[in-house]
Amino acid sequence: MSSEAAPDVLEIISTAGVVQARQQVRALAQQCRLSLVDQTKLITAASELARNTLIYGGGGTMSGSLVQERGRRGVRLVFADHGPGIADVDLALTDGWTSGTGMGLGLSGSKRLVDDFVLDTTPGEGTTVTITKWGR
Repeated sequence: MSSEAAPDVLEIISTAGVVQARQQVRALAQQCRLSLVDQTKLITAASELARNTLIYGGGGTMSGSLVQERGRRGVRLVFADHGPGIADVDLALTDGWTSGTGMGLGLSGSKRLVDDFVLDTTPGEGTTVTITKWGR
């Protein structure tokens, strides 16, 4: 059985939105009682994805919620934009590749920091990234 609280939706349309996203994720991670290490991993992944939503997606939203599934608790975050999408997902998930001026660790690094990572993108329509970090 899976249960999920109603997500809080935050607009990411400026760098202030990226900061607010980090703060919201920290609060959710603490509510979930994630370890300090797991909180840091989740906040770092969320920060990268929020920045990608703003820079590459032209802005979008982040929704976050506490989830329960198979007796475990976690935090699920969904980043969505209506930007150009990602033409080559495999390339975009390669360490060191960047379409801009970054270090090329945003998507691949975020994927390594969380337990579940789902990327849904359509060129010309946008990108949605869903991540989940489970409590231990």
